[in-house]
Amino acid sequence: MDEIRILWADDEIDLLKPQIRFLEQKGYKVQTVTNGYDAIDEIEHDQGIQIVFLDESMPGIGGLETLAKLKEIRPHLLVVMITKNETENLMNDAIGSQIADYLIKPVNPNQILLTLKKLIDNKRLVKEKRTMEYQQDFRQIFMQLNSSLDIKEWVEVYKKIILWELKLDESRNIEMSNILSQQKDDANDAFAKYVIKNYENWVHNLKEYSLTMSNTLMREKVFPYLDGKQPTVVLLLDNFRLDQWKVLEPIFLEYFKLEEEDYFFSILPTTTQYSRNAIFSGLMPSEIAKKYPEQWLNDNEEGGKNMHEEQFLRDQVKRVLRKEVKVDYQKITNVSVAKQLLDNALNLLNNDLSVIVYNFIDMLSHARTEMEVLKELANDETAYRSLTKSWFMHSPLFQVLQKLSTQSVQLIVLTDHGTIRVKNPVKVLGDRETTTNLRYKVGKNLQYDSKAVLEFRNPEDIFLPKPNMSSGYIFGLNDDFFLYPNNYNYYNNYYKNTFQHGGVSLEEMICPVIRMKSK
Repeated sequence: MDEIRILWADDEIDLLKPQIRFLEQKGYKVQTVTNGYDAIDEIEHDQGIQIVFLDESMPGIGGLETLAKLKEIRPHLLVVMITKNETENLMNDAIGSQIADYLIKPVNPNQILLTLKKLIDNKRLVKEKRTMEYQQDFRQIFMQLNSSLDIKEWVEVYKKIILWELKLDESRNIEMSNILSQQKDDANDAFAKYVIKNYENWVHNLKEYSLTMSNTLMREKVFPYLDGKQPTVVLLLDNFRLDQWKVLEPIFLEYFKLEEEDYFFSILPTTTQYSRNAIFSGLMPSEIAKKYPEQWLNDNEEGGKNMHEEQFLRDQVKRVLRKEVKVDYQKITNVSVAKQLLDNALNLLNNDLSVIVYNFIDMLSHARTEMEVLKELANDETAYRSLTKSWFMHSPLFQVLQKLSTQSVQLIVLTDHGTIRVKNPVKVLGDRETTTNLRYKVGKNLQYDSKAVLEFRNPEDIFLPKPNMSSGYIFGLNDDFFLYPNNYNYYNNYYKNTFQHGGVSLEEMICPVIRMKSK
């Protein structure tokens, strides 16, 4: 192993020669001092020291005071407190000052070695164990991808891939992460073939497949839990992927207890205009267009495409529940509105059902496309997850949830669709009315490689409206994105590795639904 350098500070250092000799025989280099002042001086002038064994009781300057000074110089220095005294107040003070571990005198060599293994070798050992475990799972996932998976099995494969992404994030195993990334691409390729084969059957036979999609989400995953015993808050985080939920889950579970973690499939196109309108109306897009001709706008029409979600929601509640339900709907699109929600958070408890649509993550993905700084901050999935967590921890939304957790409330967190980092450009030709979305196109005269897309020449086959008699839809697969031939290289460089949605991928279509209750 690389040489590990230890500083041991103890006024009775001569009595510790057997322990020091033992460590040196194991390959560690140990420097010694007999007081806190010398320990501070060594740390100030020697950046190579990785860990300090610090006696709690030394003359002149005590261990806790020395600890505070060491942390001022190097906040992330590993310090192990060694004490004769295990009193509660002492240990609280030491732990509060961020000691890495503590040992009780007399210390034996094996105790010290175990502590070093835990603190210094922990990352290496975790990395090695994760590598071995993933290699075993890799073969299992590979075999699954080469078999005929059903809907539930696809969800399990996706969840397993996400679990490994997060584990490898922790161990920072770049080599294994690259292998996993390739396996995820393979999974998305196989999933795309599965969707191409089955999507039309799904939307006509949801019960046969035991499948919840956007248009049945509220009546299958929300309405059955409105029991009148406690208010229910539905939080819809747009563009919210399963991996982002798993990163935020530990934070939520500090305040709420998990009742159920479930999933639904977003309809195509996996965009706000289609999936979210379907969620709130309980209808497929072509059905919305027929039932609400004044409210539905096609892609080629000017105006906001999600302006009537509250009306759709209220109509669905009346149609499905057929009883008096007090409903509130709020859409959060900027910090000012978010602060208003925070100020009035407890008013949500006056409703049977409160729906909050929080648009931040969608804005984050679009801002990332437009802003070079955000491209640097979120240049891959790991960074994107980290940025999501950082936003959440400092958002008014987190404060709202903290407030709600103090009351008797049911919280259901869901989304409208996910998003995928696009990498592979696919050429498409279309007229002026063709939609600008990078992951799907709807238009009259689309020209494309039919083998590279999921195509529907008759949109009504999958309950999509037809802006024109000859309109058709195409959807991008895996991490593809559509580009026109004009300025092809410029737009390829501009959009490549940005997060987009609208097409067919595990990330966009398999969406989390989490039901929790306050503790």
